[in-house]
Amino acid sequence: MTSADLVLPPTDQQTPPAALLQAPGNQALDQALVDMQVLLDQHGYVIAVYPANIATAHERRLHTIRNMLESDRIALLKVDLPPLGLAVLVRQLRQLSICDFSAGVVASAARLLAHYIHAGALLNSVTKLDRVPVSLKAHAKSWVPGSQFGVLANPNPQLIKIGTGELAGPEFGTHLLVAKGQLQSDWVTGTIAPAWQVQAVHEVALPSDSPGWWGTSKMIEFAAFLPDISVIYQLVSSVRREVCTWCGNELIGDRCGLCSAPLKPQENQTRASGVLNQGTPMRQGS
Repeated sequence: MTSADLVLPPTDQQTPPAALLQAPGNQALDQALVDMQVLLDQHGYVIAVYPANIATAHERRLHTIRNMLESDRIALLKVDLPPLGLAVLVRQLRQLSICDFSAGVVASAARLLAHYIHAGALLNSVTKLDRVPVSLKAHAKSWVPGSQFGVLANPNPQLIKIGTGELAGPEFGTHLLVAKGQLQSDWVTGTIAPAWQVQAVHEVALPSDSPGWWGTSKMIEFAAFLPDISVIYQLVSSVRREVCTWCGNELIGDRCGLCSAPLKPQENQTRASGVLNQGTPMRQGS
């Protein structure tokens, strides 16, 4: 992981910790290379997950390390999720890493699991929000004192003015993670949680990148997610595995998680339909 505050506490004693990949300003390249080699020696593979809005120099550092080590055992996963949603995904990948999946399957599972994370926020303004489509009408309402907006960035963008609609949530059992910024409201816990029929609510610290991502510090970020590792395991297991023709690692989906090579067209056509192909969430009780 590239930021310490995107590493959520483990949900059990088995979930392994995450390693922090420092930014260039915090660590010399020589030391970064040594640290990465140690991780490879200890674990065999490294799956580096980082946000889509990471600093260019930090992303370039990650690619430089992989190129200099000439290793196909380093996966670089650039994920376009809000900070809290990304933190949830990282923890789920940590949980999967101790299951009987190959590193290639764990890396390519990131795209699958991201579809099951409902990441959003309650905002007092959308004037600086550029991650989700905002209509001119919503921009105009944002200037009205006291206005608040519910926004969902993933899996499908949604935006409502509080009091005039509802955010469509998951149709399967979830827990809700809540991180409070400089906004006082019980809308997330009092409205979203019961409407989405979440099974539990957990509060965590707000990631430092969240105000910048959402365009305001007056916000409350939330993310609904699959909490049960056995369900996550079943979800990943249900997808047909392929072998990457470029690096030889296992993968699920249409792109290798380790080397990013896409499957050949004929492989895509003959692949059996599964959870990833259908894109349909499991309903509670399935």
